[in-house]
Amino acid sequence: MPTPAPRTSEETIGTRDLTSWRSRLGRGLLALVAWVARRLPEPLHRAGRWSMANLAVVVLTVLAGATMVGLTAITHTVQESVADEDGITVLDQPVLDAAVDLRTPGLDAAVTAFTDVGGPVGMPVLAGSAVAVLVAVRRRWTPVVLTLVAGAGSLAMTTVGKGWVGRIRPPAELAVPPLETSPSFPSGHTLNATVLTVVIVYLVLLRTTATWQRVLAVTVGVLFVVAMGLSRVFLGHHWLTDVLAGWSLGLAWALAVITAHRLWVTLRRREPAADGA
Repeated sequence: MPTPAPRTSEETIGTRDLTSWRSRLGRGLLALVAWVARRLPEPLHRAGRWSMANLAVVVLTVLAGATMVGLTAITHTVQESVADEDGITVLDQPVLDAAVDLRTPGLDAAVTAFTDVGGPVGMPVLAGSAVAVLVAVRRRWTPVVLTLVAGAGSLAMTTVGKGWVGRIRPPAELAVPPLETSPSFPSGHTLNATVLTVVIVYLVLLRTTATWQRVLAVTVGVLFVVAMGLSRVFLGHHWLTDVLAGWSLGLAWALAVITAHRLWVTLRRREPAADGA
């Protein structure tokens, strides 16, 4: 009788077994993936665990496509809302005006330094450093793979969103230099920071065993993501709705990546261990 694959630290967060799908939607997704797996070509079935891993990647690609479709629909809706001056966009100007009233030279400098951490240079360096530590501690390549996939998808979503909507940034006279010239929607700083932070926090949760460590990781992650988004509005580099879109889309994509990883470990768990393993 085949021996089940040995349980690994990637399969649990605290007492929660990630290979146990409690929701009906989750069980349905797992059943669909398993159904597809049983119909893979015979050479892939003989490949054992790698066939399951590859299948998880396919599922991730499907989720990514669905996310991109959702992005298109959301950006189109927001574009129409901006043109009609209705919906949540009516808050954009009042919130920006309130931010301008709070500014001081010292606070402007501090927020600018912080927001640079989430920029195209700062965020990759920060995420790369965290991943390097996780790889050294875990001695697995999972952090590298998940972070690269998450980052690539985040970059694609930011590029597509900005190109599709082409929204103009807040007036230059209301922004704190240095000014940015790319389209405003969605906030790339917010979206990328949300995606990478959520995935890295997830990876940390897979490793930690103490409750206080998990609480600390989640708290720091939430505060960082929220502060990054608010910093963009405070500096007048984005409208509030740009940031709200960054948070929403970033969280959706990060959860898609995490779900793909859970599918991977679940399917791998169902595969018999290799001889001699």
